[in-house]
Order: sequence, then C-alpha cells, then structure tokens
Amino acid sequence: MSVDHPIFTRWPARYPDRLQLFSAPTPNGVKVGIMLEESGLAYEPHRIDIMANESHDPAFLALNPNGKIPAIYDPQGPGEKPLALFESGAILIYLADKSGRFLSPDPAARYETIQWVMWQMGGVGPMFGQLGFFHKFAGREYADKRPRDRYAAESARLLGVLDDRLATRPWVMGDDYSIADISLLGWVRNLIGFYGAADIVGFERFAHVQRWLDAGLARPGVQRGLEVTAG
Repeated sequence: MSVDHPIFTRWPARYPDRLQLFSAPTPNGVKVGIMLEESGLAYEPHRIDIMANESHDPAFLALNPNGKIPAIYDPQGPGEKPLALFESGAILIYLADKSGRFLSPDPAARYETIQWVMWQMGGVGPMFGQLGFFHKFAGREYADKRPRDRYAAESARLLGVLDDRLATRPWVMGDDYSIADISLLGWVRNLIGFYGAADIVGFERFAHVQRWLDAGLARPGVQRGLEVTAG
C-alpha cells in the first residue's frame, strides 16, 4: 500500500499499511501511544522533536495545521479511505471505535466516557500545563506568584473532582478501564513527576487518585505506551 500525503516526504513510512503515529513523549502525546499499545492496533511511530520546532515543519502542518502533537494518519480509515486526524481526544475516540475497545457500545456509558475525556481536554490539560509553566519553567522566575497560585488552586480542585469520582470505583468509568483513564494518566503522572508540583497541589490528600495512578502505571500497555516516542 502506498501513502500519498506530504507528511511522508519528511517522515517516510517503512510500513505504509499500518496506522502512522506522529508524536512526542508529552502528556498529550503519550495518550495515543498508550491507546495503541493497549488496543493492539498495528502502527508505526514517528517521533516529532517539538524542541526543534518540527511540529511546525510544512510537512507536519499539512497533517495538522494547528502545529501540535499528536497526530495520526490511518491509511485504512473509514470506508477503507485514508484519514488524517489531530487532537488527542478525538484520536482516542477514533481508535476506540476502530479497535472496539475502551469505549462502551452502550450509548449512555459511551457519552459519559466522552464527557470525562472532554473534562480532561478542557480542564486538566490546560490547568496542569499552566501550573507546569509557572512552577517549573520560565514562569517560576516571575515575582508575582498570583498566576502560579491560581493554577495551583484550580489544579487541586480538579484533582479533588477526580478523587471523588474514584472514591467508589477502580477506574473513572467504574470496573472498566477506558479512554477516560488513558486521557488522564499522563497528565497526573506529569504533574507530580516532571512538573514536581505534588507539594504545591497537596497531592497527598488525594489517596484515590494515587491508588488509580499506581494501578494505571502498572499496566504493561501503559508502560510500553509511555516509551513509544521517548527516543
């Protein structure tokens, strides 16, 4: 099978019949690596060096005009036609439908799961990311700590929402591990690990989140997915 997309002028496909992943080991990027490893779909990974601004290479912009990872190209998309897709939440839903895994076919449970993915996309990701900037990166040099404290407080509030949700169930959707969990694992891991923000959000208060995170990180598919584009 040949592939006909500008992305392959920069990142050639060795296995053009497989789904192609273009990503980096960020909290958004690892979602798709985890999902692919957990679902068992055949794929070929390509690391995008965001520190070298590769996500703004014209070839990548032809795949994702927003210039952000992750993105995928599926040569065997709906109707056996190629599909290019960006936005990690949309990709998770697509891969769940393609594989028939980690998203309930029951309409009510399906939409409730998507609801939690959207909660991660619209709340957890932006807030944790801003806290990372103001706590770990250049923002920590700002004399005015009000922005950092604002994002720390909102991140703690969101962790409280997740902790309450997990108080009576092992996974976000109950007994079944789902794309809701996959969407969140990398962000919570990053918050207390790479960002070093456990103390500032009082992470020790969220015992249910810690238990859930430990269980998620113990999954072999998660462990493999975290390393997909780690270099």
